[in-house]
Amino acid sequence: MAESLGNTLKMTREGKGYTFEQVSMDIHISIQYLRALEEERFDIFPGEPYILGFLKNYGEYLGLDNKELLFQYRSGKIQDQPDPINQLVTPRGSTLPLKMLLGALILVIVLVAAGGGVYYFLYLPRTKAPVVTEARKPVEYALNEGALERRFYPGDSIVIPYGDNQYTLHLSNVGDAVTVMTPEGGIILDLSQEVRVDLNNDGMGELRITASDFDKNAGDSGALLRFEMDSTLPFYSGASIESSEPVPAPAVASAMALPDNTGLINATQILSSANAYPFTMEVAFQGYCMFRWEILYERDRQDRNEQYFQRGDALNMQAQNGIRLWVSNAAVTKIQVIGGGRTVPVELGGAGEVAVVDIRWVRDNDGRYRLVMIRL
Repeated sequence: MAESLGNTLKMTREGKGYTFEQVSMDIHISIQYLRALEEERFDIFPGEPYILGFLKNYGEYLGLDNKELLFQYRSGKIQDQPDPINQLVTPRGSTLPLKMLLGALILVIVLVAAGGGVYYFLYLPRTKAPVVTEARKPVEYALNEGALERRFYPGDSIVIPYGDNQYTLHLSNVGDAVTVMTPEGGIILDLSQEVRVDLNNDGMGELRITASDFDKNAGDSGALLRFEMDSTLPFYSGASIESSEPVPAPAVASAMALPDNTGLINATQILSSANAYPFTMEVAFQGYCMFRWEILYERDRQDRNEQYFQRGDALNMQAQNGIRLWVSNAAVTKIQVIGGGRTVPVELGGAGEVAVVDIRWVRDNDGRYRLVMIRL
């Protein structure tokens, strides 16, 4: 009778006078696994790779033939398993021939294959054909009234009638911000940001655009844009001021009567020039006054400022296009406008009068610019 694997290991180790402690220190295998190999208790190992690896190292250490050890391990494993022959061979006295068993097995395989095919065709999901959607055609809107708010998509446009001309603006892109192409070029709006657009290049910013809502980097969702004309601005429809000749700058602000259709009846002219230029406004306060001001038509200076001033205070401000003022007691303000090398005093009103005015550049149809004060 062939010697078992465990006996081979044990007898060889004891014959060489090795202890488990010595072997464990030499080949770095714990004593519990060495003992389990000799006792053939393979169930304590984490898996068969550990059994084979430890057996190889232990056998080499003892000078044994690893092939023989592996054969002994496999033989003992097979002997421990139930004999499948006893389960498959028909008992004596059975009347069921072997050919019938084979035929039944083949029939079962055919039925299983057929059932699988039926299940595949009836129940497995089919890959749907891709849905082809037509590309959206750009839409053109028109600002026929004072304001229009609508969801625009890249490529959509809006036509702005202004005077004798029409100006077309396009939504170019919806990314981190919204890009709108205007006569001034591309403008970029962040969420809830408002930007003024000078349609006819007169320095007055007639159109306000607001990005009311959009999802960043989601061009397919478009952007909710609001377009609104500034109703407080005058419009020159071709009527000329009384003379197209250059008007010398007055020493003080003077009232000028303009045609009714200009929207500037009895505006007060401060300066006149062939070109608009930055100007400075100096305010000296001679009493208590609530004073508000807003720089007009400059994208980076759109905040409204408000402050309570008292006697002896002073305020200086610079603007490119215009300034809007709210004054609680007009008589206590002494204002000077400085520009083009000239200084012109401006009176806002009398004692206790609340004044709301614009001081800004306007251009008539002959191309001449005038800095005027307009009461609102």
